[in-house]
Amino acid sequence: MFARYLVALITSAALNSAHAQSTWKPDKVIEIITSSAAGGSNDQIARVAQNILQGNKLLPTPLNVANKSGGNQTLAVVYLMQHPADAHFHLLANPTLFTNYVSGVTALSHNDLTPIALLLEEHTVISVPTNSPIKNMQDLMARLRADPESVAVGIVSRGGPNHLALSQAIKAGGADPRRVRAAVFKTNTESMTAMAGGHLQLVASSVSSAMAQVQAGNARIIAIASQRRLGGALANVPTFKEQGIDSWVANWRAMFGANGITPVQITYWEETLAKMAATDEWKKQLELHDWSGQFLRSREFGKYLQAEFATTRAIMSDLGLDKTK
Repeated sequence: MFARYLVALITSAALNSAHAQSTWKPDKVIEIITSSAAGGSNDQIARVAQNILQGNKLLPTPLNVANKSGGNQTLAVVYLMQHPADAHFHLLANPTLFTNYVSGVTALSHNDLTPIALLLEEHTVISVPTNSPIKNMQDLMARLRADPESVAVGIVSRGGPNHLALSQAIKAGGADPRRVRAAVFKTNTESMTAMAGGHLQLVASSVSSAMAQVQAGNARIIAIASQRRLGGALANVPTFKEQGIDSWVANWRAMFGANGITPVQITYWEETLAKMAATDEWKKQLELHDWSGQFLRSREFGKYLQAEFATTRAIMSDLGLDKTK
């Protein structure tokens, strides 16, 4: 009798454990970690996700955005690493994960995290002052081929997504991106302000950072790093490819979990984020900020990451920034 009771007890415990694993859901406060301060591009996306996930009751527990700025995203990654195998902590990341590793800033890479889902791609635009004689990429490339140091360029980080997009375009256009004078600013907004003040001839930035100066009449966008033209205010902005430059670098935004979370937890989060990406609110925000929706689940996102990493590393190698060799 006791043996039968013991077997039944063990079987029941096993079934309860299996059921709990197959129906996992958060049971405490969730954190989306962002590497930017309040108002930064990553922070904006994190808070859009927060509002939609909570507003549509897609989560059973509260969700907070944790701003861990500093170290060019390194501090945010380290913070996530302090919560191994805990599926309540997530990092909203961008390609700086690649560039920090390749440039030797940190030994941590995307391979130390769990890819959950690709959310969107933000595009790099090339802006010049309104009165600039540079009207298009052909004008820019002619000047850079003649004298690569004749154009002062504003960027946020050396080896960052915007810098890489510009550098790849410059190389494809027949000039040497290593000889271009690049001034590094804390934010894209600061670089655009410096250009409006006459201190720069060109800025490579995100779309959202450029639009304020464009709308104020202080800047013009001459090209966008996109596979196709965007609509709205950017409908008349040609891509690099349209201007004879075969170049395109994705400035993606994606959600990562800590290393060691389970397949069931990954499934929960990719399903939840898929529901978020299908809402009208999310689609409206994509259009409002000129973000390109590009949702990929964990497995497909993992493949995407490997391809993007190879491209990023190749460009950084051309710039002499690859320290992994």
